Amino acid sequence: MFLTNVLLKKVKSKHTMVLMESMVSGHKYNVFRERLADKLELVHFDPWIGQMSVYKERKKIRSANVKRFTEPK
Repeated sequence: MFLTNVLLKKVKSKHTMVLMESMVSGHKYNVFRERLADKLELVHFDPWIGQMSVYKERKKIRSANVKRFTEPK
């Protein structure tokens, strides 16, 4: 194996930005999650209806090398 093959390898990021969509109103926002984790499904405040609702992950937007980020609650 050549040294150039080792130096030019791409490193996969640990986190991914995903699109979260409300099941009630269709409101969307982005959040970071670990790349190898399961799809997110969480309860979050929906500003369009003014109360808490269920959000589900719709699609991956991009990979992200984030050193600090907050976990969704």
